Amino acid sequence: MCSFPLSANIILMRIGHGYDVHKLVSKEEYLQIYPSRKEPQLILAGVVFDHDKVLLGHSDADLVIHALCDALLGASAQRDIGFHFPDSSEEFAGLNSFVLLNNVQKLLEKKSFTIVNIDITLIAQEPKVAKKVPEMIEKIAQALNLKLDQVNVKATTTEKLGFIGRGEGMACEAVCLLA
Repeated sequence: MCSFPLSANIILMRIGHGYDVHKLVSKEEYLQIYPSRKEPQLILAGVVFDHDKVLLGHSDADLVIHALCDALLGASAQRDIGFHFPDSSEEFAGLNSFVLLNNVQKLLEKKSFTIVNIDITLIAQEPKVAKKVPEMIEKIAQALNLKLDQVNVKATTTEKLGFIGRGEGMACEAVCLLA
């Protein structure tokens, strides 16, 4: 086991990585699976997108926030989102993912971690998200009490390759630095 001596002059920095993927389904298919839920919406980083498909998931399926939660939990050595918020629990059914993010932030605070920066990559063929990226950044920064320049969100496609390219799902990766 390798350990480094820590002194008052050293700041401990921790990197975290998160990944999430969700299936895209029609609104009709979504309502067949979750008939008690109202108007299904495609939500990415808390921003609603007008799209004919929605992400399928136990909560609101906001895979951007899910990947971010995993990155933050990983950097702070607190396992993953499924450990803290299992999809087998009715408590989290249809839940706004920002509630999960708020709970993750409280876990970070208990361990005295501060978020230095966040970088997120959304991988989706559709919808195009570029126009709503500033709003996505603002929502994340506001939720975590960060400055706008501490949060970055970008998007890419898979050039119509694979399940993402065929419009069957979306993925997201997030990395963060904690101090």
